[in-house]
Amino acid sequence: MGEGPVPEQTSESASEPVPTAAKAPTAAASPRLSWLRENRLKIALGIAVAEGIFVALENDFSRVTVIVIAIPVVLFYLLAGRTLDSQTGREISWILAMSQALAVVAAIVAITIPVIALVLAGVFGAVAVYLLFHDRPDQSGQATK
Repeated sequence: MGEGPVPEQTSESASEPVPTAAKAPTAAASPRLSWLRENRLKIALGIAVAEGIFVALENDFSRVTVIVIAIPVVLFYLLAGRTLDSQTGREISWILAMSQALAVVAAIVAITIPVIALVLAGVFGAVAVYLLFHDRPDQSGQATK
């Protein structure tokens, strides 16, 4: 008899405090995590662009080196990065894996068609700049009011 009303009362009373208690710790970490989550593709593109330009201009690093370095980074994300306890750790491992995957795509294209290497780095750069300056909902909302 006590089990029927107790879950109903605790579920009703616990449902209100639980979201409030759950929101309080995440509210302090939320701006940083949400910013990282919203900008992770931009950050990955930026890293891939910088890596592509560096490899294209530097003679000491080959395109094969980019592929060899990317393998353990992407494997770390696939095998461990997605299951990290820290949300920030998961986001950072995603950013690193995506940037390396993009760098590998650029390296493979550069190996196949060497002239395209700088053009592809320029396209990545243009997309990164577009994403950085295009997505500003807070400033556009303030400007109209």
